Amino acid sequence: MPKHQALQDGLGLIFEGIRKLNEAFPNRKFTIDGRLVGDIGEVIAELEYDVVLHDVSQPAYDGETSDGRRVQIKATFKNQLTFKTTPDYFLGFKLFQDGSYEEVYNGPGNLICSGRDLI
Repeated sequence: MPKHQALQDGLGLIFEGIRKLNEAFPNRKFTIDGRLVGDIGEVIAELEYDVVLHDVSQPAYDGETSDGRRVQIKATFKNQLTFKTTPDYFLGFKLFQDGSYEEVYNGPGNLICSGRDLI
């Protein structure tokens, strides 16, 4: 396959996936040049954990649990997950290309040090 065609086909699939994510989760704005990976992590937290996401992103946390804990959510396809502040509660996910994920941290932020890499 010519490289130009591979680029066109690959981008078409990416944008088709983004369209599907936006339709399924209208409270998030999945964009190719924005916070796509972070938004995927937030959706996992909302679907699988006791987390209600904020409609508008907050600088230090992404949502709250039913008992009022503020939660910072991070996700990555890479082999490290870094955060800069110490959140009240932290959820960290390693994402895989097949759509699966691994929880790498689920707990109080004070048990981890800011600036530390997880995974």
